[in-house]
Amino acid sequence: MRPEDIITDEFLKQFKTGKELNDFLAQIQKRGIEKMLEGELDGHLGYDKHEQTGGDNARNGYGKKKVKTSYGEAEIRVPRDRDASFNPIIVPKRENMVEGLEEVIVSLYAKGMSVSDIEEQIKDVYKFEVSGPTISRITARVAEDIVAWQNRPLEPVYLIVWMDGIVFKVRENSKVTNKTIYIAVGLRRDGYKEVLGMWLSKNESAAYWMTVLTDMKARGLEDILISATDNLNGFTQTIRSVFPLAATQICVVHQIRNSCRYVVWKDKKQFTSDLKEVYAAPTRQAAIAALDILESKWAGKYAYAIKSWRDNWEELTVFFDFPLEIRQIIYTTNLIENLNGKIRKYTKNKLSFPNDEAVMKSVYLALREASKKWTMPIRNWGMILNQFLTIFEGRVKI
Repeated sequence: MRPEDIITDEFLKQFKTGKELNDFLAQIQKRGIEKMLEGELDGHLGYDKHEQTGGDNARNGYGKKKVKTSYGEAEIRVPRDRDASFNPIIVPKRENMVEGLEEVIVSLYAKGMSVSDIEEQIKDVYKFEVSGPTISRITARVAEDIVAWQNRPLEPVYLIVWMDGIVFKVRENSKVTNKTIYIAVGLRRDGYKEVLGMWLSKNESAAYWMTVLTDMKARGLEDILISATDNLNGFTQTIRSVFPLAATQICVVHQIRNSCRYVVWKDKKQFTSDLKEVYAAPTRQAAIAALDILESKWAGKYAYAIKSWRDNWEELTVFFDFPLEIRQIIYTTNLIENLNGKIRKYTKNKLSFPNDEAVMKSVYLALREASKKWTMPIRNWGMILNQFLTIFEGRVKI
């Protein structure tokens, strides 16, 4: 029977207040936990309740235990066995918190709440107290998850890998210093995005990106078809030293911002309008012609802004080698910048982090929350995949 067949509008009308509904759901959860405990004991003993067994171990009544759940505090019956070897998974011995509440605590932590804020929130919403040390213990388990996640195997080929860094203030040796979280996001062969990892170091540099790329290669990554990065000095050469066949596209949006820093406010609107003729051109040849026109008009006032386009021209115009559908997803690192924006949203309450582990935990949880919404492949994926298969024949296998 489906849940909607039971929980009808008529059924819900019997509850006059939110408290009545919450109490009802708490009773359902309590009964559910007790039934799951019975099932766990059946599995532990190897036979169902009321069955005969010739084994030494058997059921031995029930004990009572108070547990904290997402619906409040409840007293449950816990089945026992004679030799006391039964240790339930859902509510382990010497534990008094159901897994669902731990997920609530981790989720609140992921959204940037401090331990004291979470403590207060649990008290206000669920009407019982969870101590600060308990909350810290629960969130500390995230560090173990990070190690497993960071060392998981990667796919042999990613069609696109976006890479960028995000800076945080971290306390080190009694001083607050800037540190960079390096983040890589890959586009898989099924059209879904995947965060490949995160790495912490001092300010962003091509030298450390070498460490990142080498780590990904050690985890099974054999080939990157296209990389999309900012215009960090030496980044393209670093990528090609590890993945020599990768096409490396510098983010056009980063380049626009950087070149506009040299343009005064009163000229910025016209300059950016003329600049759009360059990066929005239909072909590379048309883009070169538009850049020549831009230079003839503005080089007298903003020679350095034009020079930066000339200097980075090859890496800025890689996207012209691809069909329009692929161009739209590689000429900018907006995907990873949007991800960075969500990380900032979740961590905005923390002006600085007490140590490296704290910033890694917060960013990992923010990444986990943000990537939950990646439930669909890239739009028009069937067409785009066929384009990749044609252009990179032999390097992509389905």
